[in-house]
Amino acid sequence: EVQLVESGGGLVQAGGSLRLSCAASGFSFGDWAIGWFRQAPGKEREGVSLIHSSDGRTYYADSVKGRFTISSDNAKNTVYLQMKTLKPEDTGVYYCAADPTGWGPLPIDFGFWGQGTQVTVSS
Repeated sequence: EVQLVESGGGLVQAGGSLRLSCAASGFSFGDWAIGWFRQAPGKEREGVSLIHSSDGRTYYADSVKGRFTISSDNAKNTVYLQMKTLKPEDTGVYYCAADPTGWGPLPIDFGFWGQGTQVTVSS
């Protein structure tokens, strides 16, 4: 059974940092794409950052380039999202997603999802 468990969310002031973790189990971690998505109240879920451990490719949404860094620890089956210089518009529920064949910033590109972790950035 595929399981994705997010952690690390919280309340932070604008300009601050947070590191999200996604602990994965139930699949061959190095062969799947892992992504971070977020959903703000009243908005559609959007892709923030992706990583594929097989070849190291990554993707970042324009809105987070230069501020967020995605990384993976294959020994721990965990993907991290380091978020710096946070802005109020980064507020939302952050979801970890995984897929054996998908690769793209749309939610439809990923078939397996975690429960999400709330990130709130105050101004």
